[in-house]
Amino acid sequence: MIGKLRGRLDSVHEGGCILDVNGVGYLVAASSRAVAALPQDAAGTLWIETVVREDAITLYGFADAAERDWFRLLTGIQGVGPKVALGLLSALSPRDLAAAILEGDRGSLTRAPGVGPKLAVRLLSELREKVGGMPTGDAAFVVPAAPTPEHGAAADAVSALLNLGWRRPEAASVVARVQDRLGEGADLNTLIRESLKEMAPR
Repeated sequence: MIGKLRGRLDSVHEGGCILDVNGVGYLVAASSRAVAALPQDAAGTLWIETVVREDAITLYGFADAAERDWFRLLTGIQGVGPKVALGLLSALSPRDLAAAILEGDRGSLTRAPGVGPKLAVRLLSELREKVGGMPTGDAAFVVPAAPTPEHGAAADAVSALLNLGWRRPEAASVVARVQDRLGEGADLNTLIRESLKEMAPR
């Protein structure tokens, strides 16, 4: 099985690209984000999920391991095939997808082709308990420690970030910064959304 390919972008087509690896062109179905992340004039890498069926062997390509892992999770949901999963990962990064599920944001999910209101509800229902163990593709970073809030929207926001996989000191610090900027009246969804933006890699 192929797990990773490194080569030059040969051409882009609807739903993926051809990656030239030492003169061999691999046809890869990929999210638009993965294709956009490939350099135009140098070798780039795609993480690969190889799917073998009776009538075909298909290579699905991703910008990083986090995107690949989300593809595996999504295709395990009833009604989500590889095409719909790639559409979701084209419309939303792993971080944005995790945030949408955590916040119950059906609107963001339905931006993806093939995801209607009913499927969006199923995704939110079935993935909410699993999102905490999923990667978001972010590099580890160190932030100053901050006291963990004990009640209110800030405490709930910290809990939400912990469920997304961040460590308590990081989550408490970023929520404290966001609440300081927005004021004590900021609601939970706003605190989560703005904290995720703060934690995004620059």
